[in-house]
Amino acid sequence: MVLEAERWLDLRRFRALRDAGASISEIARETGLNWRTVKKYLEDDGPAAPPVAAPRRSRRGQVIDAYAHVIDAWLRAELLLKASVIHERLVEQYGFTGHYQRVKLYLQEARPKIAEELGYTPSELARLHRRFEVVPGAQAQVDWGDEGAILAHVGIAKVYSFHMVLSYSRDPFVCFTTSQDLATFWACHRRAFDHFGGVPASIVYDRTKTVVRRHVAPGKAVPLHPEAVAFAGHYGFDIDVLAAYRPTGKGRVERQVTIIRDHVLAGRSFSSLTDIDNAFLAWVPLRRRTTHRTHGEVIGIRARRDHAALRPVPAKPYLVTDRHLRHVGKDCLVAFEANLYSVPATAVFHRQLVEIRASSATVSIHATVPDSSGITLLAVHPRALGRAARIVDAAHWDALPDGHTRATTTSHEPDPNGGPVDELSAARRRRGQPAGALRFLLARTEAAEVEVGRRPLSVYDQITGTGPFS
Repeated sequence: MVLEAERWLDLRRFRALRDAGASISEIARETGLNWRTVKKYLEDDGPAAPPVAAPRRSRRGQVIDAYAHVIDAWLRAELLLKASVIHERLVEQYGFTGHYQRVKLYLQEARPKIAEELGYTPSELARLHRRFEVVPGAQAQVDWGDEGAILAHVGIAKVYSFHMVLSYSRDPFVCFTTSQDLATFWACHRRAFDHFGGVPASIVYDRTKTVVRRHVAPGKAVPLHPEAVAFAGHYGFDIDVLAAYRPTGKGRVERQVTIIRDHVLAGRSFSSLTDIDNAFLAWVPLRRRTTHRTHGEVIGIRARRDHAALRPVPAKPYLVTDRHLRHVGKDCLVAFEANLYSVPATAVFHRQLVEIRASSATVSIHATVPDSSGITLLAVHPRALGRAARIVDAAHWDALPDGHTRATTTSHEPDPNGGPVDELSAARRRRGQPAGALRFLLARTEAAEVEVGRRPLSVYDQITGTGPFS
């Protein structure tokens, strides 16, 4: 009906041709319409007004109405939740049988109302960039996402998401961490290679400090981090660093960060990093069944060709460690990332310089000079999450004094065993309590139980040979 109205308007503009004597076929060629349509609307003056569209059928009683309260609740939690995400969750969680377009039409009415209710109006900026395609297995792109305080309720202040996406198929991998340091960054790569079953020929990065040793002027060669070079050499891929201020050079993974937030994180709550990782793994089959709008194929089918072209993962992993120098404290503790880790008291001394080698899961402490056996390792601890933690191996303090030999006495009379008499220990034995523990020396109640002899002052005068003045 809308198309007929447009045709009517076009023909009205060319009515002057008819009045000037143009034939029906000439006007049809000029307007691009069929000659029968031209004849219908121009010959004999045609209809005087455009056709009127039939009234739209009311939405009342549609399938989507039964799920309106669910959709509204999701929109209140995340206003920008996409129609495709909502349809996907309705089908998965509620058995929704309606079409995606029904969800889309409902959102056109519901989203502005809820936006007004919440006092929020979303806006988006359009950006232009050059698109390129690659062959299977040729490239992957990597990026970080900052997911904020989604686990603050369980004591984790900030969560980061590591993203790797295969450029040919757009097959995704994501894992979640609490750190973006060197060891964690490359440990996430190993997890991604295991997920895909191989290693891409090249990986695209921005100028992150875990890949680039230092920033240089545009146009100059970028110096790579030594651990990045060693890791890439072990797994056999090339490092491709983007030029400065070119985020669209890895638009596939940039887009993937947004997709994960919309489909996996938005409107949900989690209790641990493992919980979020499992939510992503549960969503991957849904993603692989999706037809990608750019290459027009099902992602899972295209991913098979991508995976088949990947290089094999080496049998022996390359473990990247972040290295730092620290001093040993008087308490045989070494500070690293606002946490304290113990070292053996018999192997170190105060202010000794030691090397911290931190991986994503452990912290190992090494001496800078090997011992007589050529060993530098002093201690290995699990890496602490958060700050202000004390990771102590009790055996490291075995050689330190604990105060169990300390005693006190109020008399110089020898005991039966040849030692001084300990009145506190004697009082404790009379009460049936063990003697010798350092903590009892600080108890005022026990010190008050010691019986002190009382003598007149004249006794001391006789001892010193002095007397009262008369």
